[in-house]
Amino acid sequence: MAREKRREELYVTVPSLFRCPISMDVMKSPVSLCTGVTYDRSSIEKWLALGHKTCPATMQTLPSTNTTPNLTLRRLIHLWLSHADGAQASPPSCISKQQAAEIINGEFNSDSLAKVIGFITASEHNLKFVALSDNSISRFVDFFAKSNEIRICEQIVEILDLISPEIGVRERLNKLILKSGDGRDCLSPFSLVLQKGNTESKVKSAKILKLIAINPESQRKIAEKPGLLYDLYNLSTVETDTSAVESGLSALLTISTTRPVKKDLIRFGIVRTVGKILSGYDHSPPVRAAIEKALAILETVATCTEGRGAISEDGECVVEIVKRLMKCSGVATEHGITVLWSVCCLARDRAAQEKVAMVNGLTKVLLVMQSDCTANTKQMCGELVKVLRAKSTKSNLAPYETRTTHITPY
Repeated sequence: MAREKRREELYVTVPSLFRCPISMDVMKSPVSLCTGVTYDRSSIEKWLALGHKTCPATMQTLPSTNTTPNLTLRRLIHLWLSHADGAQASPPSCISKQQAAEIINGEFNSDSLAKVIGFITASEHNLKFVALSDNSISRFVDFFAKSNEIRICEQIVEILDLISPEIGVRERLNKLILKSGDGRDCLSPFSLVLQKGNTESKVKSAKILKLIAINPESQRKIAEKPGLLYDLYNLSTVETDTSAVESGLSALLTISTTRPVKKDLIRFGIVRTVGKILSGYDHSPPVRAAIEKALAILETVATCTEGRGAISEDGECVVEIVKRLMKCSGVATEHGITVLWSVCCLARDRAAQEKVAMVNGLTKVLLVMQSDCTANTKQMCGELVKVLRAKSTKSNLAPYETRTTHITPY
């Protein structure tokens, strides 16, 4: 009887990864900070509302207080809860290390991969066991390259995403996925998931692609894989989930380091897409990351002549950039100023200058200039003021001196 009672207690033990580090309760809406630590949304929002600027678990200073929904963990928690019926049911993670090792070294199928996922999420110790195993990552990647079943590909992406934060995993994934000359194609399955997978799997695929793009060579391989660049772009256009949009843009931002890639994005319609993102989202914290990435990718394409031309031609996009200044975050505002400076000052596009002036852009730029922005941004604001002053139709702003230390917000 004692043994049976002990067994039941083990069955209902909550996996440590499912507990919020603040409340220690099972998370209902897990979200991650930029430090990579996940908390329950209500707990971390209370922490941030008190004025804290640090990660509670690591005490690192937060460069950004934006949170990203941890869709993988949320689904796993729901799966675990659905299997836990009081003390009579066991969570889907009740396999031993020996059983996990046998699965990893044996033949994979959807059921065995589901057991590995449950094993990994049961504890941090289990996660490290899989991540640091001598051949586990190579086995997963090999099977990933051979499989054309969407469910299998989604499960392997889920496993790779779970173990990716461990030290050394990023580099191993980079070498295995992007290895040349062995006849394997480990990038096509990512396209399959991005095209046919569920939203969570698409987000994880974009995250992994960003993770392994650690140098110019790997960035080039990902960008030059036929169709993959467009699949990532498409993720930011067809998905309504802000985390999916942000993930797609974030991956694009990482690999868009060469002019040919930027030109491809312009051809796809990235300028129009960013304009829609800026006009369609509200100002709430959950969408800040997506807006920041949208403006960052626009800043990237503005570094080439074709990009500045496309932005100047899309008057609506220019207008939306002006509207977003000072209304999202300091990071987004600085990206927006850089884009406006690129088309109005560097390219000296008159149509763009007039569009900015028509929507009270001069006042917005002056507000940014008086804010706590970087010295480089202040310099760009000063040059924008000179250009926009001549275009402004507001006589009270035309003679404005950029040395003024205060203006009244409108």
